[in-house]
Amino acid sequence: MKKPLFLNDYIYHIYNRGVEKRDIFLDDHDRLQFIHDLFEFNDQNAAQDIKVKYREVQPPEVGVKRYKNKSEREKLVDILAFVLMDNHFHLILKQKVDDGIPKFMQKLGTGYTMSFNKKHERVGCLFQGRYKAVLVEREEHFRYLPIYIHLNPIKSKISGGSTSRSSSTDWEFLENYRWSSLFDYIGKKNFPSVIEKDFLSEILGSEKEHKKEIQSWLRKGDGIGNMIDEIY
Repeated sequence: MKKPLFLNDYIYHIYNRGVEKRDIFLDDHDRLQFIHDLFEFNDQNAAQDIKVKYREVQPPEVGVKRYKNKSEREKLVDILAFVLMDNHFHLILKQKVDDGIPKFMQKLGTGYTMSFNKKHERVGCLFQGRYKAVLVEREEHFRYLPIYIHLNPIKSKISGGSTSRSSSTDWEFLENYRWSSLFDYIGKKNFPSVIEKDFLSEILGSEKEHKKEIQSWLRKGDGIGNMIDEIY
């Protein structure tokens, strides 16, 4: 896929998956590491001592002010929403400075691959080529893309052959899946230092309204997997 021209203040859907569709998150520590890196690498200043710093992140310290106060960073992008799946991730980014997205994604991909390879004693590429980027131009695309991202974990539940399927059990599943920005958009603080909520909140509505809309999609039943794909 040809990369779009990255423009400041425009919105982009960024995604990538593991090489040969392999898992890129093997445990919760990997997921916390990646989310920490979303915070730490979103800075125009160079990351210091990547090899040491990022392999030693401990779960309780992810994305907290131990490294940088939120106001002290010179951010490359606004991270509006995200979700981590076993073998891929989705991000919604708004570029803040020239070449902000390419610089951020280069730092994120390199830093996370280094820490993942160090931890799991492997070498080589982790991601399947360069990340994919789609400019969000259409209003309906922008309106439903966050819902697509926040519903993505349900697809893993379906593909995993779950027999416990109902709108209530699906919602319970999402409420216990902390590896996305959904929690922060429905009023449950999870990784508030990582995302910028204000911009999307004007589109998604209040915390109660977004929760209600997600639950409405879940009530659409067994066809939810196809419906999630149709959003995008």
